[in-house]
Amino acid sequence: MYIADLHIHSHYSRATSKDCSLEYLDLWARKKGIGILGTGDFTHPAWREELKEKLVSAEEGLYILKDEYRVNKGEGPEGEIPRFVVSGEISSIYKKNGKVRKVHSVILLPGIEEAELLSKRLETIGNLHSDGRPILGLDCHDLLEITLETCPRAIYIPAHIWTPHFSLFGAFSGFDSIEECFEDLTPYIHALETGLSSDPPMIWRLSALDRFQLVSNSDAHSPSKLGREANLLNGELSYTGLWNAIQKGEGLEGTVEFFPEEGKYHYDGHRKCNLCLSPSEAKQYSGKCPVCGRKLTTGVSHRIQQLADRGPDFILPGGKRFENLVPLSEVIAASIGYSAASKKVQNQYESMIRNLGTEFHILRELPLEDIHHACGHMISEGIRRLREGRVACSPGYDGEYGTIRLFEPGEIVKEGRGKSII
Repeated sequence: MYIADLHIHSHYSRATSKDCSLEYLDLWARKKGIGILGTGDFTHPAWREELKEKLVSAEEGLYILKDEYRVNKGEGPEGEIPRFVVSGEISSIYKKNGKVRKVHSVILLPGIEEAELLSKRLETIGNLHSDGRPILGLDCHDLLEITLETCPRAIYIPAHIWTPHFSLFGAFSGFDSIEECFEDLTPYIHALETGLSSDPPMIWRLSALDRFQLVSNSDAHSPSKLGREANLLNGELSYTGLWNAIQKGEGLEGTVEFFPEEGKYHYDGHRKCNLCLSPSEAKQYSGKCPVCGRKLTTGVSHRIQQLADRGPDFILPGGKRFENLVPLSEVIAASIGYSAASKKVQNQYESMIRNLGTEFHILRELPLEDIHHACGHMISEGIRRLREGRVACSPGYDGEYGTIRLFEPGEIVKEGRGKSII
């Protein structure tokens, strides 16, 4: 079993951390316990040059960072070296059926050479130099056609399919069906990315999506965000193994998910007016903000409700398993009463990774008594509640992340320095 996070970004994408370098992506993948990591941004020529300089071939279609570039070589479990697979995201903005469409797509490729070939094709259509996630005036149907003509072994995944502004089903710029978007090439779409604001049970409500594999990825813009969503794979460690998992479901055991309420677009709302509304509440206001009168941002929950032909409690027979998790730094923060960015939380995080193993191992598998012994009662209890799904959620809306609570304020007990700080 290994964990894969296939949709990320490099420092060449806009609004990303300068630490989104191969060195620090490798470091954080080791901290998290990620087995395969997308390179992101394969269309950017300068990033491709970095890939060629700093990566070396490993298994078929996969790469590892050259040893001389590895940061903190002793970090993480010995021998668990992350593999990279060539990946990128493309933003398509175009007009179709009388409406402007804005759809993001993730593409995986079996090598850097294929990335060169596809990028040469795409460079005749738009600018690939200014942003690692380029914006092309290219119909998704045509993008898929060009991709498969250039590399038949490519994997094409519609990205974060419910995001209101930039996705296949987005409320403001998307479609009501996959067929409307991809037409005759719809049979070549085999997987859909859930996005942070939805999880598999929400997508199971649409019978039209039953045939697709559901994948989840972090869409990380900084290395510390890697793995906030990911895929659980049990198959050959190779591009072919990855292709079989995503295209056929062979070896795709399930996904790691945000609690969808924590995503930035779960509910309807208007951030400027500090207004968050459930779908039923938004309907009462006819989609208009009752404070300022402007249009509300329709959230993922509402959009799914518009298209669903099944109830909210439907369980898809044979549906893949999924796990809702919260990043370890947020669990620590919620358990000891500090912010996730505080020095106390960061010190505790690094201590746990150094002494207990990877983040995914700690969150998913490590015996609670081991966590209690190393970190004290509050953190071990926080992880217990997380594993049991005992969380309180305040939904995100209109670009504002939601919040997940493991404890009520009166429950948090500051423990002694020896347990909960370092």
